[in-house]
Amino acid sequence: MISHRDSGATRVPEVGVVVIGRNEGERLARCLASIPIEGSRIVYVDSGSTDGSVAMAQGRGVDVVQLDLSTPFTAARARNTGWRRLLDLAPDIAAIQFIDGDCEVVPGFMEEAAAVLTGAPDVVAVCGWRRERQPERSGYNTVCDVEWRSGPVGNARSFGGDVLVRAA
Repeated sequence: MISHRDSGATRVPEVGVVVIGRNEGERLARCLASIPIEGSRIVYVDSGSTDGSVAMAQGRGVDVVQLDLSTPFTAARARNTGWRRLLDLAPDIAAIQFIDGDCEVVPGFMEEAAAVLTGAPDVVAVCGWRRERQPERSGYNTVCDVEWRSGPVGNARSFGGDVLVRAA
């Protein structure tokens, strides 16, 4: 499944997006605004927000799944619920971008990552380094920013939750 972006940019596979979060507010708004591929199917999985995150996502045309309270919330539960819903809505997508609702996608990442999947059939996932928006804000932010960039570049044996994976 190859689709063209309206801008005539590099051909990339159809990418669906799963965003997870709870009470993300403006962070979620920035996250959704950072998703670059026009016409992408986006699913937001909410873990009990009380701040209007659900209504904001719905107002942007995002498909929203609200997790029920009967089972404890975990990131894994939200991601699994999200990709299942995404494939129900768009069973032919080629790749799924997972994003935490308090994160943003760097311009060009999804296109580059999708191009890697297109050009290398043996690659199943592409991820990048996280960066803290304000590393100077606190010691915690500084340590997180350094830690997130501590892994090697190239093939990896594991990855975190913000990743583009081959849907198959």
